[in-house]
This record gives sequence, C-alpha cells and structure tokens, in this order.
Amino acid sequence: MLDLIQITNDPAFATRCDALEGIRLFVDLERLGKAERQAGRDTFISQHTVADVGRIRAAARRSRMMVRVNPLNPGTPDEVDAVLAEGADLLMLPMFHRAGQVREFAALVAGRAPIVALLETAAALDSVDEWIATPGLHEVFVGLNDLHLSLGHRFMFEPLAQGLVERVAEVAHRAGSRFGFGGIARVDEGLLPGRDVLAEHLRLRSGAVILSRTFHRKDEDNPGRFEREVQALRRAEAQLEQRTPQQVQADARRIAAAIEAIAAGLPRRP
Repeated sequence: MLDLIQITNDPAFATRCDALEGIRLFVDLERLGKAERQAGRDTFISQHTVADVGRIRAAARRSRMMVRVNPLNPGTPDEVDAVLAEGADLLMLPMFHRAGQVREFAALVAGRAPIVALLETAAALDSVDEWIATPGLHEVFVGLNDLHLSLGHRFMFEPLAQGLVERVAEVAHRAGSRFGFGGIARVDEGLLPGRDVLAEHLRLRSGAVILSRTFHRKDEDNPGRFEREVQALRRAEAQLEQRTPQQVQADARRIAAAIEAIAAGLPRRP
C-alpha cells in the first residue's frame, strides 16, 4: 500500500485523514526561493508555520507526520530543532544540489528523526550515487515539479517517460531506501490521469505519492468526497496490482508515449 501524502495545516482535516489507512501528513515550511523558482505557475506556495507542526501532531493519532523545512541556510539548525520539538516524525530536505548538503543536513538532524531527500534539481539527480548512502537517509522522493524545470522539460512527467525516475528508483532500492515521486490527481482526472500515474508507481515499487489539491477541493460542498476519492484510488491500486508483467510493460510504453505527446503540445519555457 502506497503512503498517500496529504499536505495540510488544518487539524480538523488532519483528523479526517488520520482515520484512513496509509496516509502520511505533510506540513510544508519551505518558502526560501520557491516563489522565484515557480513564478507564473499554478503551484502551491505554503504559508505553514512551525506552530502548525504541533497542531497537526496533536490532531493525528496514528499517521506519520513529515515536515519539509527550508533549503539549507544559516537558520537550518534552529528550524530543525524547532520542528523536532513540535513532534515531526520525518524531516524533508528540499532544493539540494550536492552530496555534501545532504550529509550536512543529516549531521544537523543527528539521528533524531529519519530524513527524506527531496530530489528536485539536475545536480541532485547527477550525484544521487554519491549521497544515497548518507546515514539517517530513510527515503528519496523525486519532486517532479521542480526537477522538470531544472532539466528544461515542458511537462512535469517527462522525467518519468525518459527513465530518469526509474534510475533513481533502482539506486534507492539497491541502497535499501524507500522511494517515491511526484503528485497524483484523482483516478480519472489530470493531464496524465491518476490511474496512469498510479500504474507507474506500482511498476517502480514506489512507496509514496503526494495527493494533489484536487483531492480536497474546499469549494466542493460534498461531505465525504475526499474519503471517497481516496477509496477510489485504493481500489485502482488493488486492481493494478493484479496485472501480469506483460501488462505492466505494455502500460509503461503506453504511458510514456502519452507523456511525450502531452509534452509536445506544450510551449517550451524561455
């Protein structure tokens, strides 16, 4: 069962998530440089605070809580101490480029919580073999939104179609680390439908995916819709698990072709 990662700082919603199997809650403190990187794109810029970590921890009895801190900066030691004091279960490091940055972060955490390395730069991809064995590293998560921009791609799933995500998966599995990537829309929604994204997660033995904002639309006055959409995703997961190896490979070829076709129809970024 995949970990379905839900970004939230709403304790009431966190309690609803906590009632479901396999949900990982995610408090997002990253702001440094993010607005500049993603200018002009319809992406999530978090307004979460350190105090939200404690509020979500109190609301969730069984779900693990991951906190994305800011990229390494002079305030990182204090930020790490603060989120650990508030009850974070996992710490995610974003926007790193070199193995030395992962090691420095691991030294600051000092074994107090498992680390998740968010691979979202071309340099981090090129150096993955150098930092994959960092002590304390629990999971490698490929952030397709920033990674595809770093690589000059037009569509966020192009690194998947080009085998780059598969390469990271293989490195992580050999090292005994967990692995996950990207975001997922509702089962039958999205430029690349959620069902196809899910199929690739299962092929690559992924352990985690971030639920997109479509899963919890605040403008939908429909009690229980979030829970029903998660259940639909779980049903699709169970169905896709039953595929033969031949079907898995056929789906992979079809999905790669679909990604390339979508990318071809998008304008190149300046």
